[in-house]
Amino acid sequence: MADEFRLPAATRIGRVHLRVADLERCLRFYRDTLGLMVRVTGPDRVVLTARTGWPILVMLTEDRAATSRLRGATGLYHFAILLPDRRELARVFLRLRDRGWPLQGLSDHAVSEAIYLADPEGNGIELYADRPRERWSREHGELYMTTRPLELADLLTSADNAARGMGLPPQTRMGHIHLQVSNLRAAERFYHQILGFDVTVRRYPGALFFAAGAYHHHMGTNIWNSRGGPSALERAMGLIDFAIELPDAASVARLRERVERAGYAGEEIEDGWLAHDEDGIAILVRPELTPPSTA
Repeated sequence: MADEFRLPAATRIGRVHLRVADLERCLRFYRDTLGLMVRVTGPDRVVLTARTGWPILVMLTEDRAATSRLRGATGLYHFAILLPDRRELARVFLRLRDRGWPLQGLSDHAVSEAIYLADPEGNGIELYADRPRERWSREHGELYMTTRPLELADLLTSADNAARGMGLPPQTRMGHIHLQVSNLRAAERFYHQILGFDVTVRRYPGALFFAAGAYHHHMGTNIWNSRGGPSALERAMGLIDFAIELPDAASVARLRERVERAGYAGEEIEDGWLAHDEDGIAILVRPELTPPSTA
């Protein structure tokens, strides 16, 4: 498509939906270790939220017969929960440390500081806090992002114990999602040329990063383990879909028209409109949700 369609600046990543084989084991992690609040929506499905019951961050659906992931398959690399500031990031680090949960990495990406871990079924998770935008820099004409060791001692100077045992604060939201894809050019065609995300970083080896509204990235894609790999099996553990939330219904309709005009099938479901990328990864497109009334 030759036109320069771009997603609205207010576009954001919404909740991530996972298929799990053992719901209770996963709940013990997400609720008791990570500190999310649980809303039960059925015998085999729960919704996980920040401390006050909003926003919705993760949905878990249990399938006891779910199969293991194929090695090298496309799908979730990690989802990334954005904390409102580095004090909250320090608090969640201390919470995880107190509960003995193993971490996979502690990184400084220049635009953000991040903690990496996985849930009991191997779904990757990033917990991060952004640096102020005025401290983001550019190099070779694009946003500068890197991976260097996190200065943990400095991060922990911002921590306090006031809410250390409580859950994630209400300002917490889903910051971005990072996918394993089979081909970066195909990912760029779908997420940039069709969906309308801007490409923010090209120079990171084996990866592309996309965003709306001049954010550092709402989406990451990489081929580090999945170059030329197969799509995930239909009932494999892991990602079922993730949501892209637009500011209004008119934006959703316009995006839907573009995707269908480009030859990608979609379908109406209860929660919104569901499309699939080049690797069959499911994306739920819908207007941004608003908190339920407390009146």
